[in-house]
Amino acid sequence: MSKQSNNPLTKYYHDKFPKQKQPAPGLQFEMKPVPDCGEKSYQGHQRLEGLKMLVTGGDSGIGRAAAIAYAKEGADVAINYLPHEQKDAEDVAKVIESVGRKAVLIPGDLSDEAFCKKLVDQAHEKLGGLDNVTFVAGKQTAVEDIMKLTTEQIKKTFEINVFSLFWVTKAALGYLKAGSTIITTSSIQAYQPSANLLDYACTKTAIIAFTRGLAKQVAKKGIRVNSVAPGPIWTPLQICGGQPSEVIPEFGKQAPLMRAGQPVELASLYVFLASEESSYITADTFGVTGGMHIN
Repeated sequence: MSKQSNNPLTKYYHDKFPKQKQPAPGLQFEMKPVPDCGEKSYQGHQRLEGLKMLVTGGDSGIGRAAAIAYAKEGADVAINYLPHEQKDAEDVAKVIESVGRKAVLIPGDLSDEAFCKKLVDQAHEKLGGLDNVTFVAGKQTAVEDIMKLTTEQIKKTFEINVFSLFWVTKAALGYLKAGSTIITTSSIQAYQPSANLLDYACTKTAIIAFTRGLAKQVAKKGIRVNSVAPGPIWTPLQICGGQPSEVIPEFGKQAPLMRAGQPVELASLYVFLASEESSYITADTFGVTGGMHIN
């Protein structure tokens, strides 16, 4: 690796993004450029050898990066995604299987409470156990004026981003044992909410409260709960309504590192929080924001 490639300003894509828009949910393989989720760039060190992981939103973006990193660290991985995202999910499965790990694909809608329980049961059965739940899936739709923010959107955003955490966790606690971990994904939006992401930002604040409260509740069981708070990361969420299409070319340029982050740049943090290396860390939140601090 050259010295220039170690420069955080230029290590990953740092030019303007082509203007683009997709209907939700977005497909990663159609993005320009395609996000780097660690398919080739992430190097594992067997830190999660033999563990069984469930990742929501594992077909693309940050969830995909976490799933790939988990597999390269020695874990078997089940991923959840929407049926429309099947091709992205199958691509992830190929990466997981290429490193000798088991991939389980479970499509379905997290806004459905019954499916959330089914998701956990299937993951446990097909993986042969469950050691970690990583929540990444989320809904983000920019709306400039609260007067145009529909009740339907507010409900759906909270169902997917917050309610599903309760439903999946309640099901998972029947399987998780001492030493297991839960990782949520909050956002810089919980600390620096954008005017046009009012409902989304509120859900991300709720996720932090959920993480801290749950961590204290399950600590006596030997289960740790932490959260990752991303900043501007290049994922399908951004180009299918998460950002106004006119701001896509400059997305991430406002960060001190002057570029958007790539999903792979969060992968090692998810691995750390799922591993024994973080054994004395719980109820905490870690920012990956390119310098846009979270406190």
